Amino acid sequence: MSHADDFDAADYALAHDLAAMRRQYRFAGLAEEDLPAEPYAQFAHWFDDAVTAELHEPNAMVVSTADAAGRPSSRTVLLKGYDRRGFVFYTNYGSRKAREIAENPHVGLLFPWYPLARQVVVTGTAERVSREETASYFRARPYGSQIGAWASEQSSVAASRAELDAAYVRMTARFPEGSEVPVPPHWGGFRVTAQVVEFWQGRENRLHDRLRYVRSGDGWHVERLCP
Repeated sequence: MSHADDFDAADYALAHDLAAMRRQYRFAGLAEEDLPAEPYAQFAHWFDDAVTAELHEPNAMVVSTADAAGRPSSRTVLLKGYDRRGFVFYTNYGSRKAREIAENPHVGLLFPWYPLARQVVVTGTAERVSREETASYFRARPYGSQIGAWASEQSSVAASRAELDAAYVRMTARFPEGSEVPVPPHWGGFRVTAQVVEFWQGRENRLHDRLRYVRSGDGWHVERLCP
C-alpha cells in the first residue's frame, strides 16, 4: 500500500494546524504619492530590493496561461528581461504554455517575494520576441542549458529519465562543447505586455496595501484595492 492510500485529510490538518498558520506582516506601507508614473519603474525599484535582500531566484515568476476552452495552467519560469515594452521569458515553443499562448495570448505573471511580504501581479498579452533577440539571449546561456534546449521536447511524455539523458548525450555529440550551438528552431522568447500591474505589500492585521496600475491610453492610472 502506498503512502497516498494512508492519507487522511483531517489528520493532516490537525497535525499541521493549517487554520493557525499565519504571520503578522510588519513592513512599511506603499503609498500612492510614492509611486512613479509607470509600473515598470516601480517594478525595477522592488526588483532591486529583492536582489539586495538576496532572495532565492528573485527573477522567478509564476506564468499562468489558459487554453482556448479557458482551462488554466501555471508554472514557474525565470524572468530574463524587462523594460517599458514588457517582461520576457524563454521556453520551448512546443511546450504547453507556448501552445496555450498561441490559442489565447492573455497571460498572468506573479512574482512571489515572500520574505519581503510582497507580490507583483501582472496581467497582459504575450507575443514572441524576434529571432534576433532570442539568439542574443541563447548565446549567453551556459553550454549545458543550450544543449538541454535541444534535448528536451518540453511538455511531451518521456518514457524514462534514461531516455532524456540519452537525448542529452546525443546532442553533446552533435554539438561538442566549444563549438557554436545554434538556436533550436522550436525555442524562443515571449514578451508579456502589461495591461494591469498590481503591487501588493503585506501590512498588519491583513490590511495590506494593494496599488494597481491600469493602462489608460498612452499612460497609466493608479487605483487602490481593498485587501
